[in-house]
Parts: sequence; C-alpha cells; structure tokens
Amino acid sequence: MNTRSIRILVLLAIVSVVGIVISQIYWLDKAFQVQETQLGLRNEQGIADEKRFNDRVVIALSNVADEILTITNDPAELFQAVKQVKPNFYTVAINDTLHPYLLQSLLTSEFQKRNIQEDFEYGIYDCFNDSIVYGNFVDFHADSTAQPQNVPPDIKWDRDGHYFSIFFPNRPVFQPEEKETRYRGWAFFTILISIVFIFFGYSVYLILRQKRLSEMKTDFINNMTHELKTPISTISLSSEVLMDKSTASNPERLQQYATIIYNENTRLKTQVEKVLQLAALDNEHIKLKLETLDVHKIIRQAVDAVHLTVSEHGGEITCELNAQHPVIKADVVHMTNVLYNLLDNAIKYSSDAPEVKVVTSNKNNHLVIAVFDRGIGIPKDAQKNIFDKFYRVPTGNVHDVKGFGLGLYYVKLMTEEHGGKIRVESTPEKGTTFELDLPIEKSLA
Repeated sequence: MNTRSIRILVLLAIVSVVGIVISQIYWLDKAFQVQETQLGLRNEQGIADEKRFNDRVVIALSNVADEILTITNDPAELFQAVKQVKPNFYTVAINDTLHPYLLQSLLTSEFQKRNIQEDFEYGIYDCFNDSIVYGNFVDFHADSTAQPQNVPPDIKWDRDGHYFSIFFPNRPVFQPEEKETRYRGWAFFTILISIVFIFFGYSVYLILRQKRLSEMKTDFINNMTHELKTPISTISLSSEVLMDKSTASNPERLQQYATIIYNENTRLKTQVEKVLQLAALDNEHIKLKLETLDVHKIIRQAVDAVHLTVSEHGGEITCELNAQHPVIKADVVHMTNVLYNLLDNAIKYSSDAPEVKVVTSNKNNHLVIAVFDRGIGIPKDAQKNIFDKFYRVPTGNVHDVKGFGLGLYYVKLMTEEHGGKIRVESTPEKGTTFELDLPIEKSLA
C-alpha cells in the first residue's frame, strides 16, 4: 500500500471517528433533554396530584366542621377552620368537645364521598386539660397491614380552643425529584471516547510504523542484493581471467587476480556475517562474555585497522586517550565491533578527506568514549531515527556510501547491553559526535 492510499485511509478513518463522536454528543444531549423534560412532567404531575388530594381533604374536613355545627345547633361560624399543618396532617377548629364516634362517622362518610381512600388517624384535643382526649386509627382497607401511628410530636396546639386532627400515616409525602447532574453521563462518555481515540491513534501509529519498517526492509534487501552482487561479480570475472591459460604464465597477473578474489571473498564473508548477526539479534541470542577489558587497547587496535583507509582518502585519525580509568567489564568482540562501526561511519560519511578523532575521559565513575568527525553530518529530523533497524540517513551528494542500516542499531543495542548509553550531536556539513557512556565497576576504578 502506497503512502497516498494510507493517507486517504487514515483521513477517512479520522472523519468517521469524528462523525461518530459528534453524533453521539448530539444524541446524548438530546437524551439528557428528554430526561429533564420527563422529570419536569413527573414533578408537575406529582404536585398536581398532591394539590388535588389536599383540596379534597380540606373540602371534606370543612364539610365535617359544618355538619358538627349543624348537629350541635351552634349558630357560630368558623372562619378557615381547617388548617394544613403538614402535607399529611390537618387540624380543624371546633367550638366544643365532640363525641369520638360521631366524629369518626362523619369523617368516614365524608371521605368516602370525596373518594379519599387513605387510612387515617384522628385525635380530639381538649383545651381545658391541654391533651388529646381521644384518638383512633381508621383502616379503609381490610387487608391493610399498616399500624396506627402517633400524631407527629412536633405539632404545637393552640390552647385557646378545641380541635380535632387528621393524620394520614400511610400517605407518602411528595418530594419533587431533583434534576440529576449531567456530570456522570458526560464523564463516562469522555472516558469512553478517550479510550477510542487512544486505540485509534495507536492503530494509526502501528500502521505507519509497519509501513516505515516495510520500506526500510525493502531498502535493506536492495542494499544487501547490491552488496552481495558486487563481490560475486568481481570474483566471477577474476575466476574467468584465472582460467585463461595465458594467465598461468604470468605470475604477477596471477597473484593480482588471486588477491582480488581473496579480498572480495573476505568482503562477501563480512556481509554474510552481518546478516547472520542481525538474525541472532532478532532472536535475542545475545550472550555477553564479560571480562576485564582495557578500552584504550581496543581503541588503538580499531584505529590501526582503519588508519590505512583514512590515509588512502587523504585524511587523518587521531586519539586523545585521557581517561585515567579505561578498564571496564565488557565483551571484547562486541566492544571491538561497536568501536569499529563508529569509526567506519565517521570515514564513510565524510565528503572530503576524513578527519576523525577519538577522545576518552572519566566522568561520575563512567568511561566516556567520544568519536568526532567533520563529515556531512546528520539532519536534525533524522537524528531520532538513526538507531532504528534498517534506517539509513539520506546522504545528499554522497552516493557511494554502502551499508545495510544495521551499524548504529547494533552499536546502541550493544551499548545498552553493557549498561551504558549513547548520545549523538550533529550539524549538517560540519560533522557528528557519537558519545558512549559506559559504567566502571567500583573494584576496577
């Protein structure tokens, strides 16, 4: 899949996810609005039901009070005799004491007329002795399991007159439902959407990473094919020359082509070993053989090995081995390869005569190895990728640099396996510095 197709795919996926999120926000907001509307309707209905019940009770109790006046031939008039003290508790003013059974009969009859089917408890208050002289519980339902309850203790009676009270103990007091905050719903939605975006972003990252890895592997295969094809072709041509009978009579020519075959075979062997080394790293077959190692000695050997190549290009390689404690615990083979890879890169990526310098020092019980060059440098945006497997920095006008993109990957891996760190500082057209920071055991310091 090419880059354009992936971009279109990612763009469509983003549009789809954003569309889903917007639609979910819209419908979630609509759901909250419907819920709030229903809550408002329920509260209005409850308030209306409560008011209708209270109105029926007040009318019924007013009628009872009038009937009492009629029965007792009392010419007085009671103004606003019925008072609602609490949502389910009422008092009715009367002019004199009243027989309980008469009151119960009047209340029951009037409540039935008004279709009030609630169980109730009544009490008669006598202002002369400031007490309830009689009280009883009236059960409208034969199967009711409700038990009589006392009149609420916080009721204050007016001592200037006679009263009877009505209490509906089983009547639930209506409490308007409070509007629930949207916080919980939005919080859950936000968490869910965040998880979706995280997984979506991670999926896009994996796709792009796999694409980049695929491209690097393709470059690696192309480079490897070229690297292997060149020595094979050279060996083939040299072998044809050697098979010519005239060559046998010319010892110098014979020696020349034999040397070419040997060198190209060594080169081929090196390339194959790099591929095998990569396979071993991928399979995590890394077993370091740690031993006491003088890094200065390894550096001198590596510098001597590349000195001829540097001289052939008209360059110079120098050492400033300033470390007072150059001895560490390390694998001699891998540490040698690490240094050789850094020196090889410093030489290969020099557009003119290479100028390479190796400096050592001690810092905070660590051995620091710095490799400086005045090569073509590394662009800022490429520095974060140079330690990735198969990655190769574009070399601009330098087209003859060969490799598999494994050197710095190997250097970083081996440095970390030894418990160290690697840093890079580079400026295009001015040069690059690689710095290894390796720990020194206290016993060797």
